[in-house]
Amino acid sequence: MFENAILLKDSETKDALCRIIGTCATKYHYMAQSCASILHLMHKHDFVVTPMADAVARAEKKYADGSLASSLIREIGRTNPKDYVKDTVGAENIGRFLVELTDRLPKLISTNIGLLVPHFGGESYKIRNALVGVLGKLVMKAFKDVEGEVSSKSIWLRTKQAMLEILLERCRDVSAYTRSRVLQVWGELCEEHSVSIGMWNEVAAVAAGRLEDKSAIVRKSALNLLIMMLQHNPFGPQLRIASFEATLEQYKKKLNELQPNLASESVLDGLPSDGDTCNGDGEVDSGNEEEVGQAAKEQQDSLTDSCLPHTEEGIVENDSPVPDVGNLEQTRALVASLEAGLRFSKCVSATMPTLVQLMASSSATDVENTILLLMRCKQFQVDGSEACLRKMLPLVFSQDKSTYEAVENAFVTIYIRKSSMETAKNLLNLAIDSNIGDLAALEFIVGALVSKGDISTSTISALWDFFCFNVSGTTAEQSRGALSVLCMAAKLSHGILVSHLQDIIDIGFGRWAKVEPLLARTACVALQRLSEADKKKLLSSNGTRIFGILESLITSFWLPENIWYAAADKAIGAIYAIHPTPETLASDLVKKSLSSVFDCGGGHELQNDSENGGSSVLSTVQVTKLSRYLFIVSHVAMNQLTYTESCVRRIQKQKAKKDKMDAESQHVPDGMASADAVKENGINAELGLAASEDAILDSLSERAEKEIISGGSAEKNLIGHCAPFLSKLCRNFSLMQKFPELQASGMLALCRFMIIDANFCEANLQLLFTVVENAPSETVRSNCTIVLGDLAVRFPNLLEPWTENMYARLRDSSVSVRKNAVLVLSHLILNDMMKVKGYINEMAMRLEDEDERISNLAKLFFHELSKKGQTNGSSG
Repeated sequence: MFENAILLKDSETKDALCRIIGTCATKYHYMAQSCASILHLMHKHDFVVTPMADAVARAEKKYADGSLASSLIREIGRTNPKDYVKDTVGAENIGRFLVELTDRLPKLISTNIGLLVPHFGGESYKIRNALVGVLGKLVMKAFKDVEGEVSSKSIWLRTKQAMLEILLERCRDVSAYTRSRVLQVWGELCEEHSVSIGMWNEVAAVAAGRLEDKSAIVRKSALNLLIMMLQHNPFGPQLRIASFEATLEQYKKKLNELQPNLASESVLDGLPSDGDTCNGDGEVDSGNEEEVGQAAKEQQDSLTDSCLPHTEEGIVENDSPVPDVGNLEQTRALVASLEAGLRFSKCVSATMPTLVQLMASSSATDVENTILLLMRCKQFQVDGSEACLRKMLPLVFSQDKSTYEAVENAFVTIYIRKSSMETAKNLLNLAIDSNIGDLAALEFIVGALVSKGDISTSTISALWDFFCFNVSGTTAEQSRGALSVLCMAAKLSHGILVSHLQDIIDIGFGRWAKVEPLLARTACVALQRLSEADKKKLLSSNGTRIFGILESLITSFWLPENIWYAAADKAIGAIYAIHPTPETLASDLVKKSLSSVFDCGGGHELQNDSENGGSSVLSTVQVTKLSRYLFIVSHVAMNQLTYTESCVRRIQKQKAKKDKMDAESQHVPDGMASADAVKENGINAELGLAASEDAILDSLSERAEKEIISGGSAEKNLIGHCAPFLSKLCRNFSLMQKFPELQASGMLALCRFMIIDANFCEANLQLLFTVVENAPSETVRSNCTIVLGDLAVRFPNLLEPWTENMYARLRDSSVSVRKNAVLVLSHLILNDMMKVKGYINEMAMRLEDEDERISNLAKLFFHELSKKGQTNGSSG
């Protein structure tokens, strides 16, 4: 009847069957036959597991006789572990039965647990997982509110300790499923407050170690365990190492005052391994453990809530008084708790480098759970968690939707507050402390949040208040950060900037720009983000002034050298974005920069000197001015190229619009269309005039691009005059080694010219690869490696013969060069812009690179390459 699932669904029938089985086995001693039948049923049918556990538990309760349960456990223990490997369904059902029985009869199971220990060495991970669950439930259930004689309590507590030791040992089980299950059980124990203070750090160390497990399911369980340990930690709401160290030092001094005859030493080692204390007879007394932990946590809460805020950054000063916690034993317990808390804080803080690696994992679950853990770490003020969380920002570009959503949710939780002023301050501080890559990610996520309304208009107003110094105590750096965030928001909502155009000019380029030089660069970015209507408004009201400011910023020397290049970059970009004829102003900039370097004949003299390998003229020419000139002329050339392309696109867009209107005019109702217009369009189509217009436009576009560097005739244009000099300058290796900063600027300019012009690129490819292989400057080699990727996209046929040399960059001695090489080659290969050919082994060698970032990038590349192969049906 038990084999009939329909019968078991009826509660009365099921209860009657359970009574019959319990009575036969227990009252009438039909034990052997009952056990055999029960085990047979559980091996065959998964739906009988819970009813059978009910039957066994009712028999024990009704007759006060646990012989049926003991007999079943004994039979399970006697079964050959290898049998469960073949019968996976039976193994899973038996495991579920043991867990269900433990829920109902914890004390009886605890007395018979020894019969099941041999199965920990079995080959079936399902049985091991079940036993792990059994031990977890026993620790939680059988030893809560223990009552009875001291000797009985001592035995039970020692058994509990033995079970906990087994659980720690199983964290290194051969099966990933078992390792994962053990970590889950530890999480359940932490949630139920069943892990003592003495063992807390052992569990934390195991969890931290499992973060580097080869199995994703184990790493996920380890991350969740650490989240649970932080949430239920017994040490207080903040876990900063400095706070614990300062507080611990104070209470150690107090402890020494209470016991002046004892040497100052750690008392943590005096605690039993499971955190229990001992009574006067040397026996373990669990009753005091909870009291010690609770007192310690309350004291830490008190310190955090009352003492710490009154000191700088929450750290207890050495001379500040500490609260009195009572007698010697209570003080000793508090010191022990503080030492344990300090160890826990250091343990969690030490996982930060590993968590950064996990955020670069190809497994979405790794990334999502790592972000959740870092959020919890930040909540408890764990050292290093703030910096690690910022490294999650680039993950907004992930193609995995769940990863992007995890990053966005974390960002909103951490930085977006109900108070618009607080939100604005969080965002501007984030912008101030971010590098270029993080700023790009921040711009992406700010745009998304603005479109969703998560960044409200009141927050935008608060950012303007910070930028305009309307908030007391605002620094120039904060003003720059606020404008940076506003520029990010303006990318999707152009109207944000128009209301404060005058403020952007007055503050961004005024006296505050000398206090915070990057403020001028950010103001240039703001000008580029204006809508077309706002640009016209700006030109009509402040056109002459703004172009004078931008010209002064580029040609004058009031900005520091390390800031000037970034500011000039954006200033030239702003000129091309808002000036009606930017090439006229750009040519004046190039001429002024050239005149600041040379006198009338200086240019020819320097060219001759660079050919002769000397440095006589450079001794009278400032290298800084020459480097700036090369930067200006090359950046103007790049912007001229993009400006030409934008003009072509504008013409194509207008032509497409006109063609659409003409096509619509041909389909108007009869009698409405002009017969002459229809006839004219038909003649144009027959003659191919539309196609010829496209050809003319393409020809003009190609000619305009060529004229930037080489020109279409024997005459050289303004930028073209610089090209041969630049090429000869970069070939003078002895001169370049003498002035490394000039080599950096010169090679950057050379690379830009190569990207613009195919002929110039072909003529200087040999030079580029010579420099990228032999230049002593790591910066120069790294920049050239990145340029190789751009050239491979723009002129793939020219770069194809140099493929082997590009792969050779993976063997560079510099970490930054190898990293950029991996990134460049990954981008080219994954986007089908370069064939793998026979050099993939070079990339494979980076899997074992000494730098972990490079090895992780290589792993990510091969992971994406394998997915790409599966998508394309490739078997490579």
